[in-house]
Amino acid sequence: MATTTRAALAAASLTLLAACGHGHSDDNNDQPDPAQVEKGKQIFRFDTFGDETFWTDTLKMNTVVASAVDPTTALSVGLKVDSAALPAAVVQGIQNGTISLTSPDTTVALLKLDAVVGLKGTVESVNGKDTLTHLGITCALCHSTVDNSFAPGIGKRLDGWPNHDLNPGAIIALSPVLTAQQKAVYNSWGKGMYDPRFNLDGKVGPAVIPPAYGLAGIHKVTVTGDGDDIAYWNRYVAVTQMGGHGSFSEPRTGVNVINGTDDQVSAKLPALQAYQLSLAAPTPPAGSFDAAAAARGKALFNGNAGCATCHSGDALTDANDRLHSPTDVVSEPEPNGEPSYASRSATKQYRTAPLKGLWQHAPYFHNGTAATLDDVVRTYNTRKSLGLSQSDQADLVQYLKSL
Repeated sequence: MATTTRAALAAASLTLLAACGHGHSDDNNDQPDPAQVEKGKQIFRFDTFGDETFWTDTLKMNTVVASAVDPTTALSVGLKVDSAALPAAVVQGIQNGTISLTSPDTTVALLKLDAVVGLKGTVESVNGKDTLTHLGITCALCHSTVDNSFAPGIGKRLDGWPNHDLNPGAIIALSPVLTAQQKAVYNSWGKGMYDPRFNLDGKVGPAVIPPAYGLAGIHKVTVTGDGDDIAYWNRYVAVTQMGGHGSFSEPRTGVNVINGTDDQVSAKLPALQAYQLSLAAPTPPAGSFDAAAAARGKALFNGNAGCATCHSGDALTDANDRLHSPTDVVSEPEPNGEPSYASRSATKQYRTAPLKGLWQHAPYFHNGTAATLDDVVRTYNTRKSLGLSQSDQADLVQYLKSL
């Protein structure tokens, strides 16, 4: 693949395995500065790090959106609308049908209001018409959703919640500069899946978009434990995946990417970390699990099932102390003959996933091979020969739902 094409695809690859991932600092359990947290929230939601250079200049996505992506289409590929950004007149127009949800002009209007979660558009008047002249993406594209309080896909922001309705590959594939072969790969990923290494190693193996909440006090925050601090993974995503202006280098994988001549990433990392580490895992909805069964499941978790061997401590992970060989995990081999995801990483290993908020972010395992928590428990019981009865497995599922 030509170097220039690889650079374009680096930008095209949306965020994410975790687009704006997270990391550890020695003081990440200290009380954060509220002003720093608020600054980080604005960066998380609205800062593109200058990635319009790629999404607009290289991929021409502003033209695609302005000409062919109406709100109905946008919602169908998992994009979300922040209802808090909508003026009363717009709310009324959507409700009474005077504002069209099948016109790309409405999408442009929503972008002008900063109402499309994770997209940042520059709208200017050209020949008397509002025109989308630049388009970029932010961390919130993959790591925020909405509560659907206004309508499906339209509501109040839920930062840190992975957007598993989002189809990153299908969005990227809309770019007119990609080849048919490249578009086929992106379209193969599916909803809630993203490959943060494809644009760099050319291998295909998308991973589930992970949550960006509940990470305070956890050192190894990515599925393969690459990096020990927030700067490492945030820099990786901002530069190599979003296409932001800055640099990222990793000798262990041979990745060395430099975008632009102005660093729009480094100075923003401390505030971005402060906000990310302030995002708590959501508590399970009332009535969503059987409390008595969950109590029995907790005893199994800490006892005969052996879960606490790795899912230990307050965060229910041993990621601060060790990583695990691919031979130790039950999520490999990968589906469809894909290469080991760990083999493509800097560590070649996996970290134990923290479990707080587990109820919220199905599917499970890094590759999404477990659709439900029942599937998770069943897989462990089979692959690890745990010998759990059907009732034991059911109790364990209820405990996982309670976290």
